[in-house]
Amino acid sequence: MAKFLFLYKGFEQPTPEIGAAWMSWFGEVGSAMVDPGNPLNPGTEVTREGATDLEFGLDALTGYSVIEAENKDAAVALAATNPMITSVLVYELGSM
Repeated sequence: MAKFLFLYKGFEQPTPEIGAAWMSWFGEVGSAMVDPGNPLNPGTEVTREGATDLEFGLDALTGYSVIEAENKDAAVALAATNPMITSVLVYELGSM
């Protein structure tokens, strides 16, 4: 089994329906969820030229989770069941 980082993209003001959809999805994922993660607050991008506050909207990264799956195709299929606002970015985690 491999581990995958899910990065959630897109912000809408939370509603009870959005919260319930997420809690239901976490339950459906079950033991594949290694780390349910946390929501992300508005961020800042730091470059050699300085720092810029990032807009917190539909293009913002808003949370993460770590899941376990047989392969990337299985992780992508699981991500497709997520009650996403905009999208889920899927990255396989490497080892050091």
